[in-house]
Amino acid sequence: MASDSPREPTRLDLKGLKCPLPALRTLKALRAMAPGATLFVECTDPMSAIDVPNCVRENGDTLESRSEDGGVLRFLIRRSAA
Repeated sequence: MASDSPREPTRLDLKGLKCPLPALRTLKALRAMAPGATLFVECTDPMSAIDVPNCVRENGDTLESRSEDGGVLRFLIRRSAA
């Protein structure tokens, strides 16, 4: 993984993984990050469009942006301060 600084998001490539792995790996990565750090996640499983935002919200973190391009879902998540 890359730097956990607030300026440079950590990148997590979860392309090719199927539900529930993208959501579970996203949560695992977030738990290892410093408060306020950002995580950029890329997934190809269509269920990630639902699962990742729900897990982020339930964990108390913030989904800063979400996009899709060519079947690749991209999420920018900020680790909660608590």
